[in-house]
Formats: sequence, structure tokens, C-alpha cells
Amino acid sequence: MLDSVDAWDDVTAGVVLRRLAHPADLAFFTPHEVSVAAPLLDLLLDQDEEPRVPVLELLDERLAVGETDGWHYDDLPEDGEAWRRTLAWLDDDAAERFDGARFAELDAGRQAALAQDVQTRSSEGQKWHGVSAERVWSLWTRYACTAFYSHPWAWNEIGFPGPAYPRGYLNVGVGARDHWEVADSVDRRPTPFAERVESARREHAALVERHHRAHLRAHHREGGTR
Repeated sequence: MLDSVDAWDDVTAGVVLRRLAHPADLAFFTPHEVSVAAPLLDLLLDQDEEPRVPVLELLDERLAVGETDGWHYDDLPEDGEAWRRTLAWLDDDAAERFDGARFAELDAGRQAALAQDVQTRSSEGQKWHGVSAERVWSLWTRYACTAFYSHPWAWNEIGFPGPAYPRGYLNVGVGARDHWEVADSVDRRPTPFAERVESARREHAALVERHHRAHLRAHHREGGTR
């Protein structure tokens, strides 16, 4: 994708190249918030190994300068504060469900179970900590996906050739390509695989929850026999 950088105007090139040189220091999230946000974003985007698209850094930079979508849900505060509160709630859920452990201290399976609970509540129209779980899930995924797909590494993954300004696109329409674009290396729908992954995640979350409840029951029985 960066092979086309000479075809971009200076402003476009500057914007794209700046994303590859993101700041190392975080300006918005506190260290404790980072300990919750980093694994949460990895779960949302299924980034479980390096190299990772630096979603946390891109999101932090955006919130630090107050670059929001220009609106927010009426039952949530503005986006920056909404991120702080929802990360704190997720951490509170971890402590409540897993014997005082913080979110960052849990293994990936238990972290996924807590995130899955929010998504399940979202799909069922339920509330989470007194607010719409659907709107919390929208906040998380909207910011996560915007950061992820703003980065050139993600463009490579989806076959996006990069900005076409100022040359523009000539061949528009379904299946039409300009001379610099290439066909998908594997021509298949991603939906069936995504459905299998989602089903497996739900089964895993249910298994983790059953194991936790069995552990609590055993703990209570042991306490009652003393």
C-alpha cells in the first residue's frame, strides 16, 4: 500500500505516515485504565499476537484531543468520560465475579467471558450498570474499529490499496477494479467462519461461568461443614 505514497498529495501522505509513527506515551488513559482497555481492545479485535495495530495508542490520542464523533447517547456522558466509566465497571465486574481479582489479572478466557456478558446484554436489550448495554457495546466497537481500520496495516489485511486522492477512482461498481487494485487472493464469504467463532466464544463463556459457579458452590459447602 505504501508503494503508492508518491501518488498522494502532501496532506494525505502526512496523515497516513503519521499513523505509522504514533506517539509512544499515552496522554488520556491512566495506567490502571490501560490495564483494562488494552486487553479489552485485543478481545474486541481478536489481536492476540504481535505485530498488533496500535489501537490503544490511536484511541488514546483521539480522546486526548477531544476528537469524538460529534454526538453521544443521552444516557451516557461524553465519549471520553464514558470510556473511563465503562472501563471501571468492567474492572468492578471482574472483582465481583472472580473473588476480588482485577480485570488485568484474569486469564484471556475470563476476560472474554466478562466482555461477552456485555455483548449478550446488548443483543438482548438489557442494561449494564444502569445504562443500555447496546450503547456501551456501540461505544467500544465504534472506537475500536475506527482506530483499527484507520491504520495502514489493517488496509493491507482487507486489500484496501490506500487513498486514491488526487488520482481518484475510475472503474466504479461491484467487482470493478482500477489498474492498481488486485483481486482477493481467496474468494469466499467470511460470514460462516465468523458465525463459528461467535458460537465457540459463547460456548466457552458458558463453560467458564459454569466452572465458576461450581467453584463457588464447593467453597460454600466447605464453609458450611466447618
